[in-house]
Amino acid sequence: MVEIRYFAAIADAVGKDKETLDFPTDATIADLRTTLAESYGSDLDKMLAVCAYLIGDELTRDPATLLAPRVDVLPPFAGG
Repeated sequence: MVEIRYFAAIADAVGKDKETLDFPTDATIADLRTTLAESYGSDLDKMLAVCAYLIGDELTRDPATLLAPRVDVLPPFAGG
């Protein structure tokens, strides 16, 4: 089980701040993106493609990165 936490525009797009999904131990960010696009629509994948993913202490955009028990999905943020 992987706890997925959503922030900003991604949370708005999926309509929640977090959820828990079942993935095999060798699942990757690419697998997460595929699952989310199947659940919430293919337009979400366009947003997920520009997101960063916080896995443990590592911030990555590499789709081959293995999932951890918790993954934060972080869209690009604007600010000053």
